[in-house]
Formats: sequence, C-alpha cells, structure tokens
Amino acid sequence: MPYKRPTIRDVAKKTGLSVSTISLVLNEHESVSDKTRRNVKQAITDLKYHPRRSARGLASRTSGNIGFILTEDHFLQAEPFYSKVFLGTEFEARRHEYYVLLTTVSKGRVDLRQTPRFLLEHNVDGIIIAGKISHGWIDECLRRDLPVVLIDFEEPVRRISTVVIDNRGGARMAAEHLLNLGHTRIGFLAGDLKHPSIAERAAGFKEALRTHGIDARPEWMITDQRETGIENGAAAARQLFARPGDRPTAIFAANDAMAIGCLQALKDLKMAVPKDVALVGFDDIETGLHVEPRLSTVHVNKEELGAIAVRRLVELMTAGSPSLTRTAASVDLVVRESSGGLMGSVASKSA
Repeated sequence: MPYKRPTIRDVAKKTGLSVSTISLVLNEHESVSDKTRRNVKQAITDLKYHPRRSARGLASRTSGNIGFILTEDHFLQAEPFYSKVFLGTEFEARRHEYYVLLTTVSKGRVDLRQTPRFLLEHNVDGIIIAGKISHGWIDECLRRDLPVVLIDFEEPVRRISTVVIDNRGGARMAAEHLLNLGHTRIGFLAGDLKHPSIAERAAGFKEALRTHGIDARPEWMITDQRETGIENGAAAARQLFARPGDRPTAIFAANDAMAIGCLQALKDLKMAVPKDVALVGFDDIETGLHVEPRLSTVHVNKEELGAIAVRRLVELMTAGSPSLTRTAASVDLVVRESSGGLMGSVASKSA
C-alpha cells in the first residue's frame, strides 16, 4: 500500500480543531492558548506531519530560506575554508528551521546577469556573504531591504553586522611562538593587504615583533601577491629568498595555502623545514596535516563562524529593528613539526 503523506487536515481531525487553528499554531500566532498549542504539537508528532514551508510562508510572508553568497574562487579544493563555513551555516540553520540556499558570484565587477535567482525571486529572508566580495554585490542585497551578515570580511563605511576571526590575536600568537623559539629574523607572506583579514594579520605580526623590540623588515614582508593560493605562496617564497643579504630563519604565512606553497618552494631551494627555516600558517586546513613536515598553524573553527553568522542573521530577521553586531571568533595556535616547537600541542587561545 503506497505511503500517504499526513496533511494539515489529518492534524485538524485528530485534535478536533479547525484547519485555520492548526495554521495559527504552525505560524506561532500569539492568539493561540498554550493548551491548544501543546495538543496540536503532540498531534503533529504522533502523525509525523511535516508542514510545507510554502504553506507556512503564506501566513508569515517569509520564505524560510537563508541565502549564502560567496565568490567562485572561494570554492577551491586546495583551500576548503569556506566549504567548512558553509557547513556550519547548514547545521545551525536546521536548528532554527531554515534552509540555506548557496550560490557563487563573480569576483570582479558586478554582472547583473549573474544576480542569484533567490534574490530575483524574493525567495530568501536574509543573506550571509562569506569572504571578500565586490561592494556592488553587497549593494544588490541591501537595496532589496534584506538583513545581511558578513563572514570574514568587513565593510569600513556601511553599518553591516559581521562575524570575523580574531585575525590580529591569531597572528600575534603565531609570531610569539616563533620568537619564543629564538627566531628574531622572521618573514611574512601574504596576499592583498586591502583585505581586512590579511591587514589584521599583518598588524598582529608587527605588534608581536615590537613587543620584543624588533621592527618588521619591509624587504621580508612579501605582500604583493594578488591571491592567497599555494602557487602564490611559492612565488612569494622564491621572491623572498632571491634577495641578497640576510635571510629570515622563520616565516609566518597569512594562510595555510600560502604556507604550503612556501614549503614546496623551500624544498625546491634545498632548504629544510624547520632546520633551516621554521614555518607557521593560519586557518588549519586539512591539507596542512598531509604535507611533510606537518604544518604548524592558527586553528580557526570554520563551522562555528557559519553557525554564529546564522544566529546573528536570525536575530536580525526576527528583531523589530536591525541591530548592528560584530562578533570575533577566538582562535588557537596548533604546533606541529614545521615550526620546530613542541609537537602536536595546542599552545594557546585568543581572547
């Protein structure tokens, strides 16, 4: 006998209430008594009834969906940072009974032909944007009067809620680790310093050196790479070690992908890690566990970033008036073989 999906009429029949009353309960209407609400929810559980989102949305004028936007280049197999962030949003959204709709957009200038369908069809109640993105795409979301939360990116001018990493604190921990190992000649590899996260990591690196009476040497700070991938890390390392004169004995790379590229370049240059050059990255991506030597890094709870963003967005969607929030997620320093420190330890945690 084919399975018959329970309907709202079945719930009404079991409780002896009208369909309209069941609908009021499903949409959390305040006019329903606690006793009626309990009876309806018990019947829903007994019948294993799952209301359709579209039906619930008719009364509440909501879609039950959250949009998740990031640029195409952020879905890289070599650097699955934002994939983990998205996973965190998916798990947290379930707790709040939302679906997450994922889309990617171009990194450069806004092409309105690429406008996500869920924006064109008014099919989301709020937007999460992960990573650096064109200001035009942020404008496109805001002009539709949707609440927006940014992850790992901040807007310096407009007031938009953000969930960020403790980039400055994490960079300080990484540099302090190298300094405590006796290194005073430390290089820094990064991409575009216009990215707020990269700029914060550079600032934290310099702060740590200054506390030890050391000035960061400009010629050892390679920050002219347009991207932050493995090949960019390799190129930056080759550029650094091609310079005449003193060379650094340790390197802090602004993310793990660049650190892995740096490691490959050092091997090509016949330099041993950590014997000749100690190395620390940032992000703690899985690939760092599969290189030789394994990568010391700053651990970022990527799933938690996504979960926090969903919680902030739900607050915005349910609040009577929008409230600005800035949440900084703490990070840990994970010491492995590449830095030459105490292997396998979690050294410290940011505030």
